Amino acid sequence: MAARIIVACGSGIATSQMVAKKIDRLLREKGVEADVAAVTKEALAEEAEGADAYVAVVKTEEDYDVPTFNGVAFLTGIGEDEELARLVEAVRDK
Repeated sequence: MAARIIVACGSGIATSQMVAKKIDRLLREKGVEADVAAVTKEALAEEAEGADAYVAVVKTEEDYDVPTFNGVAFLTGIGEDEELARLVEAVRDK
């Protein structure tokens, strides 16, 4: 079964969609099967309940009971390798 990863940004869904597509590609290159979905900030609490990981493009006020990763790293490329390694480790065997 594939891991479920959600990505959300502060407003709208364009940036989170871009980051989700990049994460999906990077995970496939590593041989990790995952369902990566961009979600709206408004749907985040509900979507986080069934997720194996949450990639936050913008810091939110809420904390969710799911491993959280820095989405800005995937947006800018700064620290991307380290964040990807953490994400792979968290979801590889889900």
